[in-house]
Amino acid sequence: MTVFAPWADEPPLRCLFLNNMVLDAHIGVFPHEQGVTQRIRVSVAFGVLDRDDLEVGADDLSRTVSYEHVVLLVRRIVSEGHVRLVETLAERIAAGVLADARVRVVRIKIEKLEVFEEIESVGVEIERRAIPQD
Repeated sequence: MTVFAPWADEPPLRCLFLNNMVLDAHIGVFPHEQGVTQRIRVSVAFGVLDRDDLEVGADDLSRTVSYEHVVLLVRRIVSEGHVRLVETLAERIAAGVLADARVRVVRIKIEKLEVFEEIESVGVEIERRAIPQD
């Protein structure tokens, strides 16, 4: 589930994504969440500039952003230590993805799993955009 509409106000974008990456994270504000890990699910979608013609582009990694780079980035950020809020973790990941100048927009969804017995997950979804270059 996403609450965001498509990226209509951007130039043509190619949407790349990582869905449902499950990691153990040190996260939470409550005493029972300190010193233990919790399972989280991270999904990342990011838009890079795309062609708007019908020509097939070069079959070369240089024209896109490597999924592996983003996977390693998420793993590194999650492993850096305890974070109190899923919002903070999402913002850190968004900033890391946007550090690549080819990325124009990023959406991060982070879910804490197994928090409530009757709920699959709780969490946050954010969208951040690159600052336009003059």
